[in-house]
Amino acid sequence: MSIVVTGATGHLGKFVVEGLLEKVPAEQITAVVRSEEKGAGFAARGVKIAVADYNAPETFDGLFAAGDKVLLISGSEIDKNRVAQHQVVIDAAKAAGVALLAYTSAPGSLTAALANDHRGTEEALLASGLPYALLRNGWYNENYTEQLAPVLQYSAVTHAAGEGRVSSAARADYAAAAVAVLAGEGHENKTYELGGDTAWSFAEYAAELSGQTGKEIANNAVPVEALTGILTGAGLPEPLAAILAGVDASIEKGELVVSSGDLSRLIGRPTTPIADSIAVALKA
Repeated sequence: MSIVVTGATGHLGKFVVEGLLEKVPAEQITAVVRSEEKGAGFAARGVKIAVADYNAPETFDGLFAAGDKVLLISGSEIDKNRVAQHQVVIDAAKAAGVALLAYTSAPGSLTAALANDHRGTEEALLASGLPYALLRNGWYNENYTEQLAPVLQYSAVTHAAGEGRVSSAARADYAAAAVAVLAGEGHENKTYELGGDTAWSFAEYAAELSGQTGKEIANNAVPVEALTGILTGAGLPEPLAAILAGVDASIEKGELVVSSGDLSRLIGRPTTPIADSIAVALKA
């Protein structure tokens, strides 16, 4: 029996594998990567490496074994048919008879276009009849703190979320929740709504940035159409810009406030406040 992590060298996957190494022997972990080179660091520590790609279904043939627990980390290629990519993994997992397939989804409350692929994948997973765990990850602190350069350059947080609030948490928090499910017991056929303990507004985010940098950072709320234009002007393809601006529209409606407490319960500690992630990013 292995614990298998797809997308194991991605931003989230790396944290998951690191967390698993603290809980189970390395030889019980399989990291699914796109190339041997990407997995070399984990291989050196005893983790099994499997080379596979969501866009090449044949690469998943025989990858899983009966009794495996699998974490399907959602693909990052928003412009591809992500439901079809994920179906490849679901089909391979069903053929093998895995014990659990956990999927990193989006909050059930999110109606933005970004959530469509997640809803489609959840439907495919439930239709498969596999034992599942839906890890409905809320927004990551890093979605904001890794994009601080333009904010600091223009001394403004520009968004289309109005006075909406976000229950974000650090990427490492969501990874720890996945580790708890994969290394623990009793998570079959469960849905977890995951988000940070404390929701914040963009006005509060701008104020926190101002306090930590000593610069006056403005809270610049704009209409969704204006934000789409700003993002395309910065070089993003228009469909992607529209999707991202659509998330802000959902934030304004309160769709990224997650008050279940599931995340802190799963990880056994409070989630990481946005202020802490800002501090880390400013030191980097």
